[in-house]
Amino acid sequence: MTLHIHPTADGALHDLAGYFCELAGRATAARGRFVVALSGGSSPQQLYELLASPAYRDLISWRQVYFFFGDERYVPPTDAESNYLMARTALLAPLGILPEQVFAVNTALPPAEAAQAYTRTLEQFFTGENARFDLVLLGLGDDGHTASLFPHTAVLHDASRGAKEVFLAEKQVFRITLTAPLLNRARTVAFLVYGAGKAGAVEQVLEGERNPDHLPAQLIAPAGELHWFLDAAAASLLPDSRLPD
Repeated sequence: MTLHIHPTADGALHDLAGYFCELAGRATAARGRFVVALSGGSSPQQLYELLASPAYRDLISWRQVYFFFGDERYVPPTDAESNYLMARTALLAPLGILPEQVFAVNTALPPAEAAQAYTRTLEQFFTGENARFDLVLLGLGDDGHTASLFPHTAVLHDASRGAKEVFLAEKQVFRITLTAPLLNRARTVAFLVYGAGKAGAVEQVLEGERNPDHLPAQLIAPAGELHWFLDAAAASLLPDSRLPD
């Protein structure tokens, strides 16, 4: 695991944007495509806007990039809460990404069927090979959740490599999430976390006793590389031994 800690959130965003471009170049050179699982939320929205800006947009061969979603809220794609809509608005539309490069969750289906359909989409895209993303982007909730892997939900113990529906009883809503075993097959996983409000969660996930039922982000231990892009505020509770020289 590698920590990238910056004085400001802006520094963390630019560092991850540059790393995104580096990985895209490596993947397209090696395999002819770059396959990404996007995250939802306000932090990645700023990353997507940065990638679509003049500073970065010409550094990637976007026609060779394919986009999946690490999780999705069970809402229509036109809903303000939709991860797809946020990514489309901030990244996909500004870059002119073609529809055939984007794989959204079909939330018109019942939740379980939507998850099954997304699993089939993954299987068809990777055509007989085990699904393996070049990059998975993740955030971190105050409660230690990531993607839609929430504390004390059954999906945390799911050994399959695909998508599953998750019912959040306290909010009475469904979500669709990729499972931890699938996320962990990624060549690279990158967490983007900033702000003092996330410091406690960062410290618990990285330094606390291992308890993935309570802190689901602890499940993320990819076969490839694991990177955390943090600002100083989010890293403020980490011990000095964790901080870069």
